[in-house]
Amino acid sequence: MKVQIIVTHLLGSGHLARALTLGRAYAAAGDEVQVLSGGFPTPQLSSQGVTLVQLPPLKSDGVNFKRLLGEGGELADEAYFERRKAALRQAFHDFQPDVIITELYPFGRRTLRVEFRDIIETAQHATPRPLILSSIRDILAPPTKPERIEECHDILTDLYDGVLVHSDPETTRLDLSWPLDPALEPKIHYTGYVAPAAPEPQPDGVGRGEILVSAGGGSIGDELFEAAIQASRQTPELTWRLLIGGSDAATRVDAFKALGSPAIIEVARPDFRQMMCHAAVSISMCGYNTALDVLQSGVPAIFIPFDAGTEVEQGIRADALGKLGAIKTLRRATLTPDQLLEAVADLRQTPRRAIPHHRFDGARQTATLTRELLDRHRSPE
Repeated sequence: MKVQIIVTHLLGSGHLARALTLGRAYAAAGDEVQVLSGGFPTPQLSSQGVTLVQLPPLKSDGVNFKRLLGEGGELADEAYFERRKAALRQAFHDFQPDVIITELYPFGRRTLRVEFRDIIETAQHATPRPLILSSIRDILAPPTKPERIEECHDILTDLYDGVLVHSDPETTRLDLSWPLDPALEPKIHYTGYVAPAAPEPQPDGVGRGEILVSAGGGSIGDELFEAAIQASRQTPELTWRLLIGGSDAATRVDAFKALGSPAIIEVARPDFRQMMCHAAVSISMCGYNTALDVLQSGVPAIFIPFDAGTEVEQGIRADALGKLGAIKTLRRATLTPDQLLEAVADLRQTPRRAIPHHRFDGARQTATLTRELLDRHRSPE
């Protein structure tokens, strides 16, 4: 089975990380996988086992997802988008996939709807026609206009064979964030959470007893890091470690160190998940991948959801997961060092949360389910 996954990450790297995890699961099942990435390169993510094809890259202008910037930082124009469309079509014709998967679209990425629609219609007219699926995380950005819901549902009805929802419905159902037309229910398939294998503790003990502060793989989270730096000055008896992500991580590390702090401040590390296994407390935003890291490691956690602009996804997720215990949620707009210290003190006195028996094998289940859907797609009516 040849699987082609199309993904564009615009701010952080979570969308691409999830697509690569899926890709490795398909490869482990013996499938040939190609991931078409339309965001900027993210060298901290491993593409081992997966063919990664880089499209002309885009990123959002900060949290303005309607203003997209090209590889030189310039506003992407029509010619740039035409280059992307041509690259997508060429990759499709060269690879000739049995399955094509669009990450997030048509539930999101409306600013890229022209190129997504173009490649899906290209696939529709191919012989044989591939299985066409959408891949989405547990929580989506809730639609603000009824016509957006109708548009999405029409596209799914007319052009798609199914939707892969990477969640455990016992914890976070799709309808927490997206009103679903009952007529689409047969196309909705819950796979479980898409996560790497549960981490083992860091073998050298790095992170043991520490307060780990992170903000994902993007160049965001300054408010969180600044509050942590101030909090670390008031608690020299604790070890605070700030892990800075993004393409400008080294520059930001230098800037944060210049503020003066006893905290360890360094570029995000590949053994971050292992460090969480024996950290005292994790402080982070609440993106999909980070939330799963917290659940799989059992670390007591403070979530500070990313809520700039109209973003509400992380807040919904944090509220849902907060019911599991040893998790506190603070709001970015009102965050203070004292709030952070109070939450850290409470969690250090709280028993570690038992690692829940949620479905964390969503990548493997997705590969199995896709094979079943493809067999059904190919079978005579």
